Amino acid sequence: MTGTNRSEIKIGASVAIVLKKDQRTGTLTTGVVKDLLTKSPHHPHGIKVRLENGDVGRVKEIQ
Repeated sequence: MTGTNRSEIKIGASVAIVLKKDQRTGTLTTGVVKDLLTKSPHHPHGIKVRLENGDVGRVKEIQ
């Protein structure tokens, strides 16, 4: 699952996100979803989430 559909991502799920500062390099950060920030059901670049550690980014992989 790529993380472009909101319905695939649940609070408490383990995901890999790309942070805003890492968009050019594509470096992934892993963590557990605390909040879903994107309201639309689909986003081509990934659903934006907040992790439990406070990092915000777009989901690239659901683990």
